[in-house]
Amino acid sequence: MTTTIRPATPDDLPGILEIHNHAIRHLDAIWTEAEETLEDRAKWLADRQKGGFAVLVAERDGKVLGHASYGSYRSRSGYRKTVEHSIYLRDGAAGQGTGSALMEALIADARDKGFHLMVAVIEAKNTGSIRFHERFGFKTAGLMPQAGCKHGKWLDQVNMYLLLDDAPAPPRGY
Repeated sequence: MTTTIRPATPDDLPGILEIHNHAIRHLDAIWTEAEETLEDRAKWLADRQKGGFAVLVAERDGKVLGHASYGSYRSRSGYRKTVEHSIYLRDGAAGQGTGSALMEALIADARDKGFHLMVAVIEAKNTGSIRFHERFGFKTAGLMPQAGCKHGKWLDQVNMYLLLDDAPAPPRGY
Protein backbone atom coordinates (compact mmCIF):
# COMPACT_ATOMS: atom_id res chain seq x y z
CA MET A 1 0.00 0.00 0.00
CA THR A 2 1.53 3.25 -1.17
CA THR A 3 0.72 6.56 0.43
CA THR A 4 0.52 9.48 -2.00
CA ILE A 5 1.17 13.08 -0.96
CA ARG A 6 -0.59 15.54 -3.28
CA PRO A 7 -2.37 18.90 -3.34
CA ALA A 8 -5.84 18.77 -1.80
CA THR A 9 -8.93 19.09 -3.96
CA PRO A 10 -12.54 19.80 -3.03
CA ASP A 11 -13.17 16.03 -3.24
CA ASP A 12 -10.86 15.61 -0.22
CA LEU A 13 -12.89 17.92 2.01
CA PRO A 14 -15.07 15.24 3.67
CA GLY A 15 -11.93 13.37 4.79
CA ILE A 16 -10.21 16.58 5.88
CA LEU A 17 -13.32 17.64 7.80
CA GLU A 18 -13.56 14.28 9.56
CA ILE A 19 -9.92 14.50 10.70
CA HIS A 20 -10.29 18.17 11.70
CA ASN A 21 -13.46 17.67 13.75
CA HIS A 22 -12.01 14.58 15.44
CA ALA A 23 -9.09 16.75 16.58
CA ILE A 24 -11.51 19.42 17.86
CA ARG A 25 -13.48 16.82 19.84
CA HIS A 26 -10.60 14.77 21.25
CA LEU A 27 -7.34 16.73 21.19
CA ASP A 28 -5.98 19.98 22.54
CA ALA A 29 -4.30 20.71 19.20
CA ILE A 30 -7.06 22.95 17.81
CA TRP A 31 -8.06 25.56 20.38
CA THR A 32 -11.79 25.62 19.82
CA GLU A 33 -14.67 23.44 20.89
CA ALA A 34 -16.87 24.39 17.90
CA GLU A 35 -16.81 21.80 15.14
CA GLU A 36 -16.70 23.01 11.56
CA THR A 37 -18.93 22.29 8.59
CA LEU A 38 -18.06 21.20 5.10
CA GLU A 39 -18.70 24.78 3.98
CA ASP A 40 -16.20 26.07 6.59
CA ARG A 41 -13.50 23.72 5.30
CA ALA A 42 -14.33 24.57 1.67
CA LYS A 43 -13.80 28.27 2.41
CA TRP A 44 -10.55 27.46 4.23
CA LEU A 45 -9.28 25.43 1.25
CA ALA A 46 -10.27 28.13 -1.25
CA ASP A 47 -8.66 30.88 0.85
CA ARG A 48 -5.41 28.94 1.23
CA GLN A 49 -5.23 28.12 -2.46
CA LYS A 50 -6.09 31.69 -3.47
CA GLY A 51 -3.27 32.93 -1.23
CA GLY A 52 -0.79 30.58 -2.90
CA PHE A 53 -0.35 28.47 0.23
CA ALA A 54 -0.03 24.70 0.26
CA VAL A 55 -2.81 22.36 1.33
CA LEU A 56 -1.65 18.77 1.00
CA VAL A 57 -3.26 15.42 1.68
CA ALA A 58 -1.81 12.00 2.34
CA GLU A 59 -3.97 9.44 0.57
CA ARG A 60 -3.92 5.67 0.53
CA ASP A 61 -6.43 3.51 -1.32
CA GLY A 62 -8.67 6.52 -1.90
CA LYS A 63 -8.79 7.48 1.78
CA VAL A 64 -7.39 10.71 3.25
CA LEU A 65 -4.99 9.69 6.05
CA GLY A 66 -3.90 13.22 6.91
CA HIS A 67 -3.59 16.76 5.72
CA ALA A 68 -1.05 19.53 6.07
CA SER A 69 -1.16 23.21 5.31
CA TYR A 70 0.49 26.51 5.91
CA GLY A 71 -0.79 30.04 5.75
CA SER A 72 -0.02 33.56 6.84
CA TYR A 73 1.55 33.88 10.26
CA ARG A 74 0.34 37.44 10.76
CA SER A 75 -1.47 39.89 8.49
CA ARG A 76 1.04 42.77 8.55
CA SER A 77 3.33 43.02 5.51
CA GLY A 78 6.49 42.59 7.58
CA TYR A 79 5.50 38.95 8.16
CA ARG A 80 4.99 38.11 4.46
CA LYS A 81 7.97 35.71 4.42
CA THR A 82 6.76 33.81 7.53
CA VAL A 83 4.17 31.03 7.50
CA GLU A 84 2.48 29.01 10.23
CA HIS A 85 1.75 25.38 9.48
CA SER A 86 -0.36 22.50 10.76
CA ILE A 87 -0.45 18.75 10.20
CA TYR A 88 -3.29 16.49 11.28
CA LEU A 89 -3.57 12.73 10.88
CA ARG A 90 -6.55 10.43 10.92
CA ASP A 91 -6.96 8.68 14.28
CA GLY A 92 -4.74 5.57 14.15
CA ALA A 93 -2.54 6.81 11.29
CA ALA A 94 0.39 7.99 13.43
CA GLY A 95 3.65 6.07 13.39
CA GLN A 96 3.40 5.02 9.73
CA GLY A 97 5.54 7.78 8.19
CA THR A 98 2.53 9.76 6.97
CA GLY A 99 3.24 12.81 9.13
CA SER A 100 6.89 12.83 8.08
CA ALA A 101 5.98 12.61 4.39
CA LEU A 102 3.53 15.50 4.79
CA MET A 103 6.09 17.60 6.69
CA GLU A 104 8.82 17.01 4.10
CA ALA A 105 6.46 18.03 1.28
CA LEU A 106 5.20 21.07 3.20
CA ILE A 107 8.72 22.34 3.95
CA ALA A 108 9.79 21.77 0.33
CA ASP A 109 6.75 23.68 -0.96
CA ALA A 110 7.37 26.63 1.38
CA ARG A 111 11.05 26.76 0.34
CA ASP A 112 10.13 26.57 -3.35
CA LYS A 113 7.77 29.51 -2.90
CA GLY A 114 10.46 31.63 -1.24
CA PHE A 115 9.25 31.68 2.35
CA HIS A 116 11.92 32.33 4.96
CA LEU A 117 10.50 31.06 8.26
CA MET A 118 7.99 28.36 9.21
CA VAL A 119 6.30 28.56 12.60
CA ALA A 120 4.68 25.80 14.67
CA VAL A 121 2.32 26.58 17.56
CA ILE A 122 1.94 23.49 19.76
CA GLU A 123 0.08 22.73 22.97
CA ALA A 124 2.90 22.30 25.51
CA LYS A 125 1.86 18.85 26.76
CA ASN A 126 2.01 17.48 23.21
CA THR A 127 5.58 16.28 23.60
CA GLY A 128 5.17 13.90 20.64
CA SER A 129 4.55 16.84 18.32
CA ILE A 130 7.43 18.81 19.83
CA ARG A 131 9.84 15.87 19.27
CA PHE A 132 8.44 15.38 15.75
CA HIS A 133 9.20 19.01 14.89
CA GLU A 134 12.69 18.79 16.41
CA ARG A 135 13.45 15.90 14.03
CA PHE A 136 12.88 18.32 11.15
CA GLY A 137 15.15 20.97 12.64
CA PHE A 138 12.54 23.13 14.37
CA LYS A 139 13.84 25.01 17.40
CA THR A 140 11.85 26.11 20.44
CA ALA A 141 11.36 29.86 20.60
CA GLY A 142 9.48 29.96 23.88
CA LEU A 143 6.57 28.97 26.09
CA MET A 144 3.47 31.04 26.71
CA PRO A 145 1.66 29.76 29.81
CA GLN A 146 -2.13 29.75 29.81
CA ALA A 147 -2.29 31.20 26.29
CA GLY A 148 -5.63 29.52 25.62
CA CYS A 149 -8.29 27.29 27.08
CA LYS A 150 -10.36 24.29 26.06
CA HIS A 151 -12.49 21.73 27.87
CA GLY A 152 -12.39 23.83 31.04
CA LYS A 153 -8.60 23.96 31.37
CA TRP A 154 -5.79 26.36 30.55
CA LEU A 155 -3.47 25.41 27.69
CA ASP A 156 0.18 26.37 27.44
CA GLN A 157 1.64 27.19 24.04
CA VAL A 158 5.09 26.23 22.73
CA ASN A 159 6.30 28.26 19.77
CA MET A 160 8.78 26.58 17.42
CA TYR A 161 10.42 27.76 14.20
CA LEU A 162 12.39 26.51 11.22
CA LEU A 163 14.52 28.83 9.09
CA LEU A 164 13.84 27.76 5.51
CA ASP A 165 16.78 29.58 3.91
CA ASP A 166 19.77 31.75 4.76
CA ALA A 167 18.64 34.75 2.74
CA PRO A 168 19.91 38.17 3.77
CA ALA A 169 17.43 40.78 4.95
CA PRO A 170 15.38 42.15 2.07
CA PRO A 171 16.08 45.70 0.94
CA ARG A 172 14.14 48.61 2.41
CA GLY A 173 10.70 49.05 0.93
CA TYR A 174 10.50 45.42 -0.18
